[in-house]
Amino acid sequence: MENYDVIVIGGGPAGMMAAGRAAQRGRSVLLLEKNPTLGKKLLLTGGGRCNLTNLKTDNRTLLEKYKNATQFLFSSFAQFNVKDTLDFFNSRGLATKEENDGRMFPVSNKAQSVLDVMQNYMAEGGVIVKTNAEVEEISVKDNEVYIKTKTSPSTGSGQAEEFLSKSCIIATGGNSYPATGSTGEGLLWLEKLGHNIIDNIVALTPIELSNDWAKKLSGLTLKDIKLTIFLNNEKQFAVNGGLLFTHFGISGPTVINNSQKVGELLKKGEVTIKLDLFPAIDLPNLKIQLQNLLSANNNKKIKNTLDSLIPSALALTLLEQTNIEGETTNNLVSSDARRKLVTTMKSLLLNVSGLVESKAISSYSGVDLKEVNFKTMESRIVPGIYLVGDILNVDRPSGGYSLQLCWTTGYVAGDHA
Repeated sequence: MENYDVIVIGGGPAGMMAAGRAAQRGRSVLLLEKNPTLGKKLLLTGGGRCNLTNLKTDNRTLLEKYKNATQFLFSSFAQFNVKDTLDFFNSRGLATKEENDGRMFPVSNKAQSVLDVMQNYMAEGGVIVKTNAEVEEISVKDNEVYIKTKTSPSTGSGQAEEFLSKSCIIATGGNSYPATGSTGEGLLWLEKLGHNIIDNIVALTPIELSNDWAKKLSGLTLKDIKLTIFLNNEKQFAVNGGLLFTHFGISGPTVINNSQKVGELLKKGEVTIKLDLFPAIDLPNLKIQLQNLLSANNNKKIKNTLDSLIPSALALTLLEQTNIEGETTNNLVSSDARRKLVTTMKSLLLNVSGLVESKAISSYSGVDLKEVNFKTMESRIVPGIYLVGDILNVDRPSGGYSLQLCWTTGYVAGDHA
């Protein structure tokens, strides 16, 4: 039976940071990952570009974004914060850049660049990495953690082994995005060990629509729009921002940051969204703007005119929605047709059929925060067990906050395990 000072379960960002830091301190470290490779989910973040943090260097300002966890995280972020994260990556040769709303990306625009830094960091400290190593059992007795792995059912590879350690860092994530390995088994282990697990709430996920026309717009991005969400035809809330049409519905930061609210509404009834393409222009002025556009292009077909206002693919959709023949010349478009067109531009109806939970960036669920010592990330219930990243019940928006939580909690756990 192999024996290590620290064993980390999970080769995502939090697990790699924890393993790297523990090894940097001179500890013997083993990292177990059930996938064939490390960082599978990391490589998908930020559309494959990896939004590695958010440029809010003031801890108090940053932690306001973590909603239910703000009061718990101060001691962790006092040890390793956004500035420390950027220094960590920059000092290891990863150049970073700022984009909208403080989102920080590698200049390379490749998540692989971030993964390379983390793998090199672990290699420097001599971390032993075992992939295709799916944990079957974890128990604690006499101040030692016992871990048993099994052959990977997905690949048929790997070898059943047994390990002992004084400290075990669990970095298996929640149960979001099962395709990447985040299937929630870590939560089951912790529940058996006595932890209270908060029920899963999918927090950051795209929204599925039943509108067939919307799915035909897959890949189209709209900026500076407004979404008004209704429950059983009664207005609930509105948000401004952008969206991305996908083959299943809509996505993008504005959408996924409000998906949790939409999910809660879906439990109560029918949810619809009205899309306002021109929130800065009221209905009468938009009508005048459209009329002037058509008048200035009298003999052109309307399908070839609207693309000066909106993307051409969306223009055809609007004409279909309003039953206006695209071949109609602008001088023959009736007043009633113009009114319908403008009204649709201000309130294009999207019918919500559900959340795309299989593509959730994170799940707002996990271990009850009161059961964790955030000065060390050690469990208050089971000494010797450390909890990091998505295994914790932390609500946060998209924009680099999830990865920053991983870097911080991973570093703190690796520093104390």
